[in-house]
Formats: sequence, structure tokens, C-alpha cells
Amino acid sequence: MQEVAPSISEYQLERGKPIPSLLHASVQTRLAVLLAKLEPNYLCFSELSLALNEWESVPDLSLYSKSDIDVSQDEAKVTRPPLCAIEILSASQTLDSLIDKVQKYFEHGVKSCWIVIPRLKSIYVFENATTYEVYRDHQVLMDKQLGIEVPLAEVFR
Repeated sequence: MQEVAPSISEYQLERGKPIPSLLHASVQTRLAVLLAKLEPNYLCFSELSLALNEWESVPDLSLYSKSDIDVSQDEAKVTRPPLCAIEILSASQTLDSLIDKVQKYFEHGVKSCWIVIPRLKSIYVFENATTYEVYRDHQVLMDKQLGIEVPLAEVFR
């Protein structure tokens, strides 16, 4: 019997990642709203295309220093690494694939990476490729690299 290869959507082909689910989108929106409140120091972007040397990625959210981005000029692919790249685990992704991405982000100059696991209401905050803290739904996330705090009760409600 011949196996049928799973079909890959245009979204997945274009972005190199699965289509976000309802839970994924909900957490992404809430987190983006909270991170947007960090202005004027930081700018938060959703689904920003990055071209970091020979590696391309589209993190779910990315955080830049306001001084690093000129929002009056458009760029199809940003070549400067974000201060923080945030990936949200989708139902069809593996945790290993996101851990591999964290490694790549650090190799390309990102200072902090978060892996969000919506079903477990937790966020792993990496300060390098092997050192991380885990924050759960009722805690206040503290990113020591960036000096920011995020109340997770507002993300996972």
C-alpha cells in the first residue's frame, strides 16, 4: 500500500511553519498586546520575516529595541536580529523543532528566545541555547536579558 504524503498548505510553504490554531492565535494576540505596552523602549512585531545571513525564519513574535527599527521604511525581510524571538508551539509542531530554532536564533545574534506552550500554560525563557527558566500561568515572566516582566495570568486566561 502506497503512503500518501501529507499536503502542505501555502501558508506552511511560505512561512516554513504550521498554520496557527485557535489556541495558538489567542495566546499570540494576548502576548502581543502585553508586549506592545513596552513602548517606547521596545517594538513588538507579529509574523515578521527575518533574513539573518543565510537563514530565514518567521517567529510568531519578535521584539526589537525601538532605536533599531525605522517604521517609516518598509522591509520585506528584516536582516537585523530581534532582541527576542518568540515561538508558540502549534499542535502540529514538535518541541524539538522549536528548540532547534532557538539554537539558530542565538547563532544569529538574538539575545533572548521564548518558547510558549499554550496547552501547558507555560513559557520557557532562554538566555542562551542551553540555559532557560520556565514560567507558568500564574507567575510573572522575567526576561533577565531584556529586563522585562510579563504577567502570565493575562496571557493564559
